[in-house]
Amino acid sequence: MKSYTITVNGNVYDVTVEENGAGAAAPAAAPRKAAAPVAAPAAPAAPAQAAGGAGNVKIEAGAAGKVFSIDSKPGDALKRGDTVLVLEVMKMETPVVAPEDGTVATIDVAVGQAVEAGALLATLNN
Repeated sequence: MKSYTITVNGNVYDVTVEENGAGAAAPAAAPRKAAAPVAAPAAPAAPAQAAGGAGNVKIEAGAAGKVFSIDSKPGDALKRGDTVLVLEVMKMETPVVAPEDGTVATIDVAVGQAVEAGALLATLNN
């Protein structure tokens, strides 16, 4: 079995996929609070601590992909749901939105950069 965390329109899902050789995978999804990505796995959290003046709300990649565009800059005031940046995931442009109202503290990626799921993309101060 493999476990994944997937974010769809700001909703975070823990998905467990059972691999079997005879047929399709059997996913089981359970929704959880959108604020849960802030408590990331230990590996992605280490770079966030190293970035000194980071904001208190972390915005992380829900899936591996490439940064397609950055729509905000540090100092921009955002409302919940405003686009911070766009990732290209599986040849689809996927907007990454602010999980809550706040001001952009840092943008931790650059256009064209490849990112892994759970990677820190930006931070907000609320």
